[in-house]
Amino acid sequence: MGVRDDQKAATRAKVLSAARDLFHEIGYDETTIRAIADRAGVSVGSVFTTFSSKADVLSQVMADRVGPLQEELTRILPYLRGSTSDRICSIFAIHYDFECRRVKLFLAHIAATFSPSLEETTVPFGRNETFKGMLLDVLAEGVERGDVRPDADLELVLDVLLAAYAFNYSQAAQVGADAMALTARMERQVGLILAGVKPQPAGYGAL
Repeated sequence: MGVRDDQKAATRAKVLSAARDLFHEIGYDETTIRAIADRAGVSVGSVFTTFSSKADVLSQVMADRVGPLQEELTRILPYLRGSTSDRICSIFAIHYDFECRRVKLFLAHIAATFSPSLEETTVPFGRNETFKGMLLDVLAEGVERGDVRPDADLELVLDVLLAAYAFNYSQAAQVGADAMALTARMERQVGLILAGVKPQPAGYGAL
């Protein structure tokens, strides 16, 4: 069983490495399971022994890629300084710096989110509970700090933040924007979004 497990682990690693490169080189739609198998030097059946679908392969590629980054972010989160807006911008800036090294791969991750045939086992963009929880924690702390209104719908704020974050990658794909440009754009968007849930001075709007 030890030898068989080692073989499965080796096949899994080859498939994920091949898929990561193909998703980055030609995108999600153009990448096929056969192309992944050919690049990895294994049979199509071997791919399906470990993964249920192309979306599942992509999900595992991203989990393996982003997992260590999010562990590090979780560790440093308590040490981030500044306003709620500053802290959220710092989190997104770190992600942009990381993902802009393989923009097409992350675009593939976003594209898979809109596939009508995703299985429950896959984790497309927007369903990463670690990332979402991190941002929600910062927003909740913003309420305690007085940066965010107590009655703000934090889940809705999170949805808008994630939508802006993902959309900005289209700029990188179309005009070649780098991490610095995307971070600057995101800072403006975060400022605008959080302005909508900023506590108002006493008597504001009174007649």
